[in-house]
Amino acid sequence: MTDTEEEALKLIQSNPEGVLQSELWKLLDIDSRKCSRVVKKLVDSERIDRIEFKSNGVKTYLLKAKRSAVNPDLLLAGGELIPCIGCEEECSVQDCSHLMDWMYQLAIEEFTDQ
Repeated sequence: MTDTEEEALKLIQSNPEGVLQSELWKLLDIDSRKCSRVVKKLVDSERIDRIEFKSNGVKTYLLKAKRSAVNPDLLLAGGELIPCIGCEEECSVQDCSHLMDWMYQLAIEEFTDQ
């Protein structure tokens, strides 16, 4: 991925409501043709969605970052699901004994796998 593509993706990802393509090229300080090529590469690589949008009666596109799926392995330790999923206790991350036990188990597994 080129620097311009990375910068475009970061701009789009930092705006959850999306970025208008007609504004993106101005934000990137590139011409609209180059912006179209950058957007096409991001769409083709399935990193963003390009949605038709009318702004002040002019057709443009709303660009939104696609959310990547969470790796399920990141939610498991010792074959157990992270305790925060479905937890109804009101605690802070720093003080949660369930979470600390889970993290300890994860560290043990990582240490024994080496």
